[in-house]
Parts: sequence; C-alpha cells; structure tokens
Amino acid sequence: MKRVIILFFTLFLSFISNAQVLFNTGNAELDADLGKINANAKLDFGAFKTDLELSYHISDKKIDYLSISVKMEPAEIYLALELTKLSGKSIDNVVEIYEVYKEKGWGFIAKELGIKPGSPEFHRLKENTKNKGAKGKSKNNKGKPKKE
Repeated sequence: MKRVIILFFTLFLSFISNAQVLFNTGNAELDADLGKINANAKLDFGAFKTDLELSYHISDKKIDYLSISVKMEPAEIYLALELTKLSGKSIDNVVEIYEVYKEKGWGFIAKELGIKPGSPEFHRLKENTKNKGAKGKSKNNKGKPKKE
C-alpha cells in the first residue's frame, strides 16, 4: 500500500510540475496573465488558433509549426506574435531569437528585440496580455458576464 501511495504522489507531483510553465518575463503580473492565456488556450486550442489567425494574420500551419515543431506553449505563441507586432520584426526572426535564448526567458528575448522594461512597447505588451488573459473570465449560464 505504501508503494501505491508513493507512486501516486510521485505521478501527481510530476503532473503539477509539467502543468506549470515558467515564462520568465521579469514581470510577475505579465507572467500571471500569460499563465491565464495558456490555461484558457489549452481548454479550446482550436478557438485560440482561430483568434490568433484573425488577430495577427498568421496561417493555421504556422501556428501548428510553432506548437509542434518549435514546442511553444500556446501563451508563448501569443507572446511571440505580440513581440513580432511590437518590435516590427518577422515571426521567423522572433522564433530564431527564441530558439537561441529560450533558456534565458522571454524577458531576455524581448530585450533582444529592442523591447526594454519600462518602455512604451513593454507597457503595451503588458496591457495587451492583460486584456487577452481577461477574455477567458467566467460567465454565468446565460453567457453574460457576472455582475458584481
């Protein structure tokens, strides 16, 4: 019985650690908002992809490439596209920088793209991410936002 409990506990801990993605942007609020985006996207990846396609004029195939081949989490795909828009660089350029520096985190990647903490672009990134993360807020059964 002890072995079963230990095995269950070990599997549970490995599941929890795999579920938590560290974005390492250097900003706790931004990381939390990215976590919300990631969780919501995983609930309905198809809808998330459609939203990205329309918002960033990116192909379904490119999103699949980023997800499957580059192994980006949904929120990382969003972040790469947002950094593409804010930096004026191509998505391919952002992905190249990501692949070289992903161990240093998204904060470092943003700096490499010219988006420094405290800059207007960084503030737009935070605001856009906060708004994107808020889209998945809970609703009541009638589909209308809950009144507080």
